[in-house]
Amino acid sequence: MGIEIRSPKTDKEWVEYYDLRYRVLRQPWNQPIGSERNEGDASEQHFALYKGINLFAIGRLDQCEGEKRQIRFMAVEKNVQGSGYGKLLMLEMEKYCSNHKVNEIILHARESAIPFYEKLSYQLQEPSYKLFGEIQHYLMSKKL
Repeated sequence: MGIEIRSPKTDKEWVEYYDLRYRVLRQPWNQPIGSERNEGDASEQHFALYKGINLFAIGRLDQCEGEKRQIRFMAVEKNVQGSGYGKLLMLEMEKYCSNHKVNEIILHARESAIPFYEKLSYQLQEPSYKLFGEIQHYLMSKKL
């Protein structure tokens, strides 16, 4: 069963995509269903890692000013975190950026995710914001 990274295609795949985003990034903090979506979902580039028909990791790549992109909404199914799926997804998003003449990627990492991004050569810049008043995020960047 091979791994495929692509944007969701069918209605069912989109439901699963947003469900994963909600369950990993919003539900643990008792946020309402719907809080996992925003206006950028209609226009930005979505990435989903499938093994067979099963969805295991997701992320979104947003356009920024100039030749810069921002990775947002990174989520990996809890039962497979640490399996390398997040790294594969990140490498695919970086490849996409390189192919589209992007020279820098930024992201806002939760404190617990900083070591993951540092292993992928992202540099910690500064504290950025607190999500839901309690989850400190940090601006990180990587030059391509």
